Parts: sequence; C-alpha cells; structure tokens
Amino acid sequence: MTLENLLKTSQLKSHTAHAQEIHRLLAAARRNLDDARATGISLETRFDAAYKAIMQAALIALMANGFRPDTNRPGHHMTVLQSLPKTIGLQNERMSVLDALRRKRNLSDYMGENIDDVSVENCITEAERLLREVEKWLKKNQPGLIS
Repeated sequence: MTLENLLKTSQLKSHTAHAQEIHRLLAAARRNLDDARATGISLETRFDAAYKAIMQAALIALMANGFRPDTNRPGHHMTVLQSLPKTIGLQNERMSVLDALRRKRNLSDYMGENIDDVSVENCITEAERLLREVEKWLKKNQPGLIS
C-alpha cells in the first residue's frame, strides 16, 4: 500500500513539515532514549521510553514525506511503523523486528505482560538505529528540515 492510498483511506493526513517541529521531535526522541537507558526505573518504563523514541523517529520520517497519522483512528501506531519502507526505504526484516516490539508493547500495556531485560535492550538498540537511519535519510533527502 502506498502513502497516497493511506491518505485516501484517511489513515494519513497531508502535512507540511517544518524544521522546528522536526528538531523538537528529534530532541524528544533523544530524551526518550536517555530515559530508556536509566537503570533506576522499571523495565516497563524503560521499554516504553525506547518504544516512544521509535515512534517519534517513524513520525519524523512520515512528516518529512508530507504526511501525519490520523491519531483519532485506531491502529495509528501500526500505520506509522508500517510506513517506514515507503518513507525511508526500511527493509522488511527490520519491519518485522519493529512490529514485534510494537506487539510486545501492546501486550505489556493492555494485558500486563512483563518486560524483560533483553526486550528493553533490544528496543533501545532498535530505537537508536532507527533514529540514526532517519537522520541520515533527512540529511540526504530533506536537508532543509534538519539544519
């Protein structure tokens, strides 16, 4: 499915990105990664912070491509993540990993499932990696947004 198809089905809305909002989201993602690395808080909170950084990085990529999710519609987290192959060319293998983290977050948030150390570390690693990839993509494809 293309981003334009997601726009037609109202899962996405048109959006004009501005450097200031991209800068704020990048800073927020970095703060969330710092929080995720803090060992004095629960594993669930650390995982949530790392997952939030993943979502912020994916949102930056979507906005830089002229879209934003309709947050009033269910499934907008999945839509934002699944847009990554179209926004920055993320490979399917990486999508599978990010989607597994999304499902783990859902199980924790909605079913009370425990989060283990390995899941926290994986989520932090994936958030750091995705943030680097989004920044690299921005520098190459939308340098005016990352100045």
